[in-house]
Formats: sequence, structure tokens, C-alpha cells
Amino acid sequence: MSNDYKDKVEDKDILDKGDTVTNEEPVEKKADYEDICYICRRPESKVGKMLHIPNDICICSDCMQKTFDTINKNGMPYMDLNNFQPGMMNLNNNLNEIPKSQKVKKKKPKGEKASEEEVFNIKNIPSPHIIKGELDEYVVGQEHAKKVISVAVYNHYKRVAADALDDIEIEKSNMLMIGPTGSGKTFLVKTLARLLNVPLAITDATSLTEAGYIGDDVESVISKLLAAADNDVEKAEKGIIFIDEIDKIAKKKNVNNRDVSGESVQQGLLKLLEGSEVEVPVGATSKNAMVPMTTVNTKNILFICGGAFPDLEQIIKTRLNKQSSIGFSADLKDKYDNDPNILQKVAVEDLREFGMIPEFLGRLPIVYALEGMTKDMLVKVLKEPKNAILKQYKKLLQLDEVQLEFDDGALEAIAKKALEKKTGARALRAIIEEFMLDIMYEIPKDDAIGKVIITREYIEKKGVPVIEMRGMAKGTIPQISQNAN
Repeated sequence: MSNDYKDKVEDKDILDKGDTVTNEEPVEKKADYEDICYICRRPESKVGKMLHIPNDICICSDCMQKTFDTINKNGMPYMDLNNFQPGMMNLNNNLNEIPKSQKVKKKKPKGEKASEEEVFNIKNIPSPHIIKGELDEYVVGQEHAKKVISVAVYNHYKRVAADALDDIEIEKSNMLMIGPTGSGKTFLVKTLARLLNVPLAITDATSLTEAGYIGDDVESVISKLLAAADNDVEKAEKGIIFIDEIDKIAKKKNVNNRDVSGESVQQGLLKLLEGSEVEVPVGATSKNAMVPMTTVNTKNILFICGGAFPDLEQIIKTRLNKQSSIGFSADLKDKYDNDPNILQKVAVEDLREFGMIPEFLGRLPIVYALEGMTKDMLVKVLKEPKNAILKQYKKLLQLDEVQLEFDDGALEAIAKKALEKKTGARALRAIIEEFMLDIMYEIPKDDAIGKVIITREYIEKKGVPVIEMRGMAKGTIPQISQNAN
């Protein structure tokens, strides 16, 4: 950076080391971030005023005092205090510089007003019908689940916007989402994240363990939300956290060893779900001496938990079949065996039987289940959403100037095969990939091909796809053969 241009910058003292000042890039101001102690890595908000020494090093008063006490008590074997010079503290810039992922943005003073863009008011929150309408463009079916999540998110942010307006305090609407694999739990939340202008973190419960054991602590879910908010604590405190695979932390049955990844994790999540001030690492998922810490209040963070809960159907059937007896009012024991939406009859006692502790379920007041995927729903998933799988493949072949079509019989055959795999909508991509492999391999060889039609016979391995050559009649491609397997 030239001296002539540096003189034009009014606040030269707030530039970070290594910052470049150009006409295109904005100057990153050091004043926007807290100072972090070079020794204990705690931010200024935790330890108070920092002491600045050469080479842009900040040390808190506690660490400086401990250093002096050590020198006075034991001496300094690696430094001659009589010949000490300030230049000896000039360490490598790369060692002194704190990564941007570990810098914490300063909180605004309580008396300072936020800018108009930062004001979070009720008028800026989309109504539930608007949220559901946006979800309808990407998610097929699941009408009840979309309605529940739209209302819950709307009420949550009304609660945040109306906080402390009067003596009535609205409680959080944390949610528990239950649904079979491939029913769209994670996709529903990811779509919601794109629609709302709030930070959202999606994490997995399988990696969480009790504090002190190998794995991530429960505070790591807050660290991921903080990273999604660009280390802005105030912004993160109004975000959403989706904890997937929540059924994997169910209490283990008949286990004599310590359950460090089950019931202990549920107990660790209680304080986060209810709302408390938690000290979390910045820029990392585990606490250590070289990672700065900051405090996040989870009072206004919305938690959405989701899981497939395998074998929960059997627990529900057992409860429902208790009414079975001899007599005119008795239910048949096989009444619920073929019910595809048995999960929608779930009760809290079923989840307790599955292994979720009562304290955990009490902090998730909204419990709802997603529908199991049917044949008609799978056909709609193939062609209706904005980013439907068929539209993706059509786009790929359009780049080769070839039209791709699927007839209705082919879509039904694909949906039937997907139902047999019992993995929901996840099976669709694997099935189509299998049948499109030979087509996408052979078509670039011949520039005369203009259109390809996928038929039921091709999906059922009884024929080949129908093609139309450019300027010619319909025909078939004998060289596109079926896979042997």
C-alpha cells in the first residue's frame, strides 16, 4: 500500500495487518471485531481491557500478571531480562494473526440504536401462507408438516420481535419432526433456510457425545450457527438450528456401560433447548487453549429436531392394539399392519418407550410426523418441483442439443421400483442414474440424434428407448443396450 494513498485514509490506526486498500475492495475495520488475548484466546468482552504490545499482539491483564509472577518466582530461562529489548517480541506475523473464522464481532451497546436494515420487526416476517406457498414450489405433499413448520417459524419470530414489550413472555416453539427415511425432513428445512433471511445451521446428532469424551460437545451445534452468522453473536441468537438423526441419541436399553452418546447427550441438550447462556468456541467445534470463546444466549434460537425413528411403528401398533379383546367392540390385531401413515398416530408415551427422556420431550412441544411416500407422490417428486430430477436430466441433454422425454408409463415404473427399495425419494436418483448411464454415454457419439423418449419397456428392461433423428422419422437405438445387471 503506497504512502500517498495511505494518507488519504482517515482512520489508519484501525487497519488490520496485511489489509490492502483498493478502490474496489472495502477496508475491513479492526474496530468491528473484538480483541483476543494472544495467550488465553479469550475475547475482550470476557476479560476486559487488553494490553497492546508491539507487532499487534493483545494480552489480557490476567495473563500478563501470571507472566510477571512466573518471572519473579522462577526466573525466565529463555530470556535475559537485563538485555531485553522490545524488538525481541516481534514474532512472525503469521503466528500473531488471528484467523478471520475466529474473530468475533462486537455487540452493540444497549443504548445504541440499530440501523434500519438491522431492525427485526413483525412487518418483515412473511406470513404462514406465504412461507407454505414457497415451500409448495419445492416440496411435494406433506401438507400438514408444511403448515405446522410455517406457523411455528412465524410465531417464533413474532416472539423475537415482540420480546419484552409487556409482562407476557411467549415460550419457544421447538419442534420434533418424525418421518421415514426419504420423506423430505432435511430437504424441508434446507428449503426453509433459503426462504428466510436468518442464519441456519444443520448438524447431525450422531457425532455428539458427553463432555469429556471423544466427539463433539453439545455446544458445537451453537458454534456451527455462529459460523453461519459470520461470527455475529446478535445475529446468531435469532437463528434456527436443525439437529438431524435425533433418534440416534435415544437411551440405550439393557446397557451396563455409560451411555455417553445417548441419554447423556439428551441431558446436555436440555439447557440449549430451554434457553441459557452458553460459552462456545469460535471457529472450531471443540474447546481448546488456542480457540477463542464467546457467550451465546439460546433463548431466541429455534430448534428443529428430526429423525426417522425406526421401529417406532411397532411401539405405536402395540399401544393401539391394547384395545384388542374378545367382543363386538374389539379391534382386529392386524388393523394397523398396512397403515402407511402409522407414524402420524405417535404419542409422547411412544417416544418415551423408544428411548427419549421426558425432560427432552417436554422442551419440544410441537411433535408432528411426515407422510410416507406413495407411488403418486413419487411421480410428482420426479416432475413437479422447481428442481425436479427429470428437469435436471433434461437440462443436461439440452446442453447437447437433445430433447429428453419420459412417458407416463416410465414414471410409474420408476416410482414402483423406488417403493420396493423402501428408502423414499432417495431411491429415485439411483434408479434414474442406472437407466440413463448408457443413454448419456452413447448420445454424444451421434450428432444426428434430436430427441430421446424413455418408455416403460426400457425401465422394465423389455425394450430400448425411442429416438427421433434430426429431420428423420422415429427409430430406435440398438446400440443402447440394457445393463446386464
